[in-house]
Amino acid sequence: MSDFYAPITLITGTRKGIGLHLAEHYLSRGHRVIGCSRQPAEFDHPHYEHVLADVADESAVVALSSHVRRHYGGLDHLINNAGIASMNHSLLTPAATARRIVETNLIGTFLLSREAAKLMKGRTRGRIVNFSTVARPLKLGGEAIYASSKAAVESLTSIMAHELASYDITVNAVGPTPVDTDLTRAVPKDKMQALLDRQAIRRYGTFDDVSNVVDFFLSERSSFITGQTVFLGGV
Repeated sequence: MSDFYAPITLITGTRKGIGLHLAEHYLSRGHRVIGCSRQPAEFDHPHYEHVLADVADESAVVALSSHVRRHYGGLDHLINNAGIASMNHSLLTPAATARRIVETNLIGTFLLSREAAKLMKGRTRGRIVNFSTVARPLKLGGEAIYASSKAAVESLTSIMAHELASYDITVNAVGPTPVDTDLTRAVPKDKMQALLDRQAIRRYGTFDDVSNVVDFFLSERSSFITGQTVFLGGV
């Protein structure tokens, strides 16, 4: 892409936390960013548009894709950041909670990736970045459904990478260590510290740690890298 082209980047879950940071980060790099969440966002920027959408709702995702096609002509990048978790022992996890987590984390990632790939076909390249979690390789107790949904995202990443390679679309994933967000603050401090102590680098991750990996996957020089999951913190 030329230096004068503003990439079109769709990021889910941009109301707060990592998603908001990524929106700000890519706006600072000259991207035109479309964000989405189930609730309105307070963030405002001339090159940012926020769309209300539940990523697990197929009709809402298709409508979002149609909006991007009409108003932006296509899509260069999709960052599937939206996700939910629930800290519960398996024996105490209701089916409704399990379904909600799987529908948001796995089905939402699938739906957005499917529709984004349709928008990316025929362009010079496309990039899809999904989100896993270190809770999966660390087998974090109390997060069986959450970690399982992210394990499925890793499998989805690997298989869609093969399916979309012929369209010059790469599909990769990042697995952040805990970052100081509303999600991690809801976990008891002793449990969070025990998790950090299992990492090679025993600290919270930062927003910049996460965006650094996403930058790498989005780079034009990363066209030969697909189907990979990079975990942070040394797990």
